[in-house]
Amino acid sequence: MLQVGAVSALGLSLPQLLRADSMARPKSADSCVLLFLNGGPSHLDMWDMKPDAPAEIRGEFKPIASSVPGMQLSEHLPRLAQRMHHGTIIRSAHHSVNNSHAAAVYAALTGHDRGEAGGGTKPTDNPAIGSVVGKVYPPTLPVLPYVSMPYITKEGAGGPPQPGFFGGWLGRTYDPLFVLRDPNQPDFRIEELSPPSDVAQDRLSGRRSLLRGLGRSGEMDGYQTRAFDLLSSPATQRAFRIEQEPRRIREAYGRNIYGQSVLLARRLIEAGTRVACVSWAPDANATWDTHGGNFKKLKDQLLPQLDAALSALLDDLLARSMLQRTLVVVMGEFGRTPKVNGGAGRDHWNFCYGLMLAGGGMKGGHIFGASDKIGGRPSTNPVTPADIVATIYHCLGVPKDLELRDNLDRPFSLVPWGDVIGDVLV
Repeated sequence: MLQVGAVSALGLSLPQLLRADSMARPKSADSCVLLFLNGGPSHLDMWDMKPDAPAEIRGEFKPIASSVPGMQLSEHLPRLAQRMHHGTIIRSAHHSVNNSHAAAVYAALTGHDRGEAGGGTKPTDNPAIGSVVGKVYPPTLPVLPYVSMPYITKEGAGGPPQPGFFGGWLGRTYDPLFVLRDPNQPDFRIEELSPPSDVAQDRLSGRRSLLRGLGRSGEMDGYQTRAFDLLSSPATQRAFRIEQEPRRIREAYGRNIYGQSVLLARRLIEAGTRVACVSWAPDANATWDTHGGNFKKLKDQLLPQLDAALSALLDDLLARSMLQRTLVVVMGEFGRTPKVNGGAGRDHWNFCYGLMLAGGGMKGGHIFGASDKIGGRPSTNPVTPADIVATIYHCLGVPKDLELRDNLDRPFSLVPWGDVIGDVLV
């Protein structure tokens, strides 16, 4: 399944996806791969370990050396540890949202604090990074500007979609194109983008003819033409033909829904997509929300999958001379409690968490900020989601205080109060 918001990819709204203003700005990255570890990954068990803390704080895992002297990672991220000379770790992120995954996700992805309220997405929400970048820098080729996969992550099982991934006040035109199929399945294909037969291609051509006959109400201007070009362009079709990847590459990323989604993100970026997001959970409670069995879940599934996919992505981008112009962001909505609970889990912790940035103008082999002895609070250089989002925008050539207008022509700024974290930039 493939969706633009809740509208079929063959719907009349797709051409609007290509209506964007060209606002050229200096930038260090042309595109971004965002791995969003939905649910709140444990910073204490990944990249801000506390081996000298009491057992109820340090947990079960041991730190290992990385390719950067003095930088340690979890023993369950061995491949990533050997590639940290390409990345920056921020250990001092924090914000005011805690209990609500939805509000914390929204804060992490937009830089705005909606408080503790959930309630799904709203047309008044601030737009996602991919929505903004897709508007300011529409692709020069007929490809998808902003893609999210493999789920529209819900606030909880059966709940509404989480905010932060959508176009918000920019309008549904700038929602991502959601790829809602498992690219690890042997029958993976996007039928809307790859018509399976001459009949399907005839239907697409018939749709084009129908639009021509609609007159002014459905006038087929240059943007509509480009939309049809997008659906049938060789670059778009090639990007989704993941089965054409060499077996060793597919194995390196990991033969699971997330590893192959990261590989698909690389293929889309290579084809010209501006922002490709992998939301690492079908709902907020499904993966990284480790209230119980934290160490078993991380050891047996979550960390090995992330270790393989992220390491392969860095290797792949480097081998293709793409890392310098592709920003890689790995983060969640908050961290986990320093103290392990009675169920061998860690609970929500917004007061301090970590993230990783690589490529696209970021320093390699760098640590920014620090947490206290138990990973409970930033001890140096605290940063907020607004600072992180402002920094991502800066790398992608979007001024943090850029004024954009909604569908009613009302002006909105992005994150003018966010400070670009200059120390992480080359």
